[in-house]
Amino acid sequence: MRVLIAPDCFGGTLTAPEAAEAIAAGWRGGAPDDELTLCPLADGGPGFVDVLHAALGGHLRHHSVAGPLGSSTDAVWLEHDGTAYIECAQACGLTLVPREERDALAANTVGVGELIRHALDSGVHTIVVGLGGSGSTDGGAGMFRELGAIAVGEDGEPLPPGGGPLIDAARLVGAVDLGGVRLVAASDVENPLLGKDGAARVFGPQKGADDLAVRRLERSLTRWADLLAEVAGRDVRDVPGAGAAGGLGAALIALGATVESGAGVVRRLTGLDAALDQAQLVVTGEGSFDFQSLRGKLVTRVSGAAAERGVPCVVLAGQVSVGRRRAASAGVEQAYSVAEHVGSAEASLADPAGTLTQLAKHVSGQWRL
Repeated sequence: MRVLIAPDCFGGTLTAPEAAEAIAAGWRGGAPDDELTLCPLADGGPGFVDVLHAALGGHLRHHSVAGPLGSSTDAVWLEHDGTAYIECAQACGLTLVPREERDALAANTVGVGELIRHALDSGVHTIVVGLGGSGSTDGGAGMFRELGAIAVGEDGEPLPPGGGPLIDAARLVGAVDLGGVRLVAASDVENPLLGKDGAARVFGPQKGADDLAVRRLERSLTRWADLLAEVAGRDVRDVPGAGAAGGLGAALIALGATVESGAGVVRRLTGLDAALDQAQLVVTGEGSFDFQSLRGKLVTRVSGAAAERGVPCVVLAGQVSVGRRRAASAGVEQAYSVAEHVGSAEASLADPAGTLTQLAKHVSGQWRL
């Protein structure tokens, strides 16, 4: 049987390429005669660069940049055929800050600006910024700051980095010059910058913002939107995707970026459609297959594409909380839980790759043409 293995990353425990290899190892153990094709995936968030490097090759560029709260962090971007692929989560990611140290008002995107500046210095003609997994809600002001446009207060003094201080922004000093380089914002989030579906109210709480901080961030981003409108020559606050990555999407749009589906970018560059056309079974997966998965996340995009071709699709996930009927409506024939298979979530997390391999070996024996 021709089996396509196309997982997302497993929430901080396994990258998508690691997950694909773990599943493949187990599948070979249970069904050694099957023909396996590995196609690890991402949607613009964590794992974006890893997945594209596995698919395209190219050169990984390593830099030490500012993390979301200023401490330096190691980040990698991919250069391939004149295009730079940047993963914002590597510079402003939520996982870069321990839960007890998260500061939603101070977290910023300065490091993302550093990565873009390095890419500009390399001479690329296109920069694709993967949006997702951010710990910041500064509307991309930190990125602007690093690229030459600084938000100042009424006294003309630069405001500290972070979303909170933007409430006092009076104007921008300086300008961002991309030198004609094309920008692409790659995200599957279509949230606007402001309002009930905006960056602060929807995503702020998971970044450590309490109710008071969310209200302050909303006011700050409202002021920042006015400044972005001056840069763009139009209002960008309601453009779908403006609220991605704590409003980083809005800043990129103001600089002329086109918004594309992150999963769509990966789907095109990894040759997923051609692989789906040849598959007789599709195996996808993620850390937690839950109600959010049914709202257009990567695994259900894969299962939907498989269903369009009449190909069965199964999900292997760390944990599963979606019922069979709802899973079937998304094109998923069956969802299997690593935690359930090995007895507990703790056991699965103790050896993420090994337990995923065990589950894949078990599942492989249940699927035959």
